[in-house]
Amino acid sequence: MPELTSTSTQQRAVRRIGHKGADHITPGNTTASFDAALAHGCDMVEFDVLPERDGDGEYTGRLVLAHDFKDAARRTPLTLEEGLDHLSSQAFAGIELDVDLKTHGYEERVVAALRERGMEERTLISTMEVVSLPVLRAASDKIRIGWSVPKVKRNYLANPATKPLALATVLLLRRTVPRAIVRAMRAGEVDAVMSHFSLVTPHFVRAVQRAGGELYVWTVDDAKQIRRFERMGVTGVITNDPRLFDA
Repeated sequence: MPELTSTSTQQRAVRRIGHKGADHITPGNTTASFDAALAHGCDMVEFDVLPERDGDGEYTGRLVLAHDFKDAARRTPLTLEEGLDHLSSQAFAGIELDVDLKTHGYEERVVAALRERGMEERTLISTMEVVSLPVLRAASDKIRIGWSVPKVKRNYLANPATKPLALATVLLLRRTVPRAIVRAMRAGEVDAVMSHFSLVTPHFVRAVQRAGGELYVWTVDDAKQIRRFERMGVTGVITNDPRLFDA
């Protein structure tokens, strides 16, 4: 597993990760949001990367920082290069990156952009796309790889109509997901798991620790829940509002 290089992350038991920068302070996936995450003590900045589409749905060839295609279409997003140039500045020298790939097919381009800026050692690339995992592993022996689970596009727990089924699914996934993650870690396929908070239990945390991996929880926007996951011993907590870490 690649070694960590950030000194700030080694000073805390649990790493503080800003989702899209600090999306509840300043709109995410922007330089202003990254600056807000830095100002509020984040150890790691998470941001999203996907290929840009034009008005006709055709790919433009650019990679941009956006959570989904609708997000990219309703504003003028940063390009990957613009975002990395900002995050490679001296102000962010002690900050790690979580680059979240929203789909697949451009993994090597992202790795190349990081390599050009000397940012591989402090980067974790995460994705829900299982097909991307071996591509990323082959592309770099320095970048850490995170498997995001479960693969969902919306929060089914938040909708009263889908919540009963979603709760039953969560109970099933709490039994099956840790086993799959541990197998992948022991096989050297991934270094970390990025898990939705509903799946994270003390058992999951211990299983990942025994496998020598990292467990990051997304997305936690409640101070009491952040404290709960900190007590469990997770590697890091991802939040839209880093002010909650000190609330």
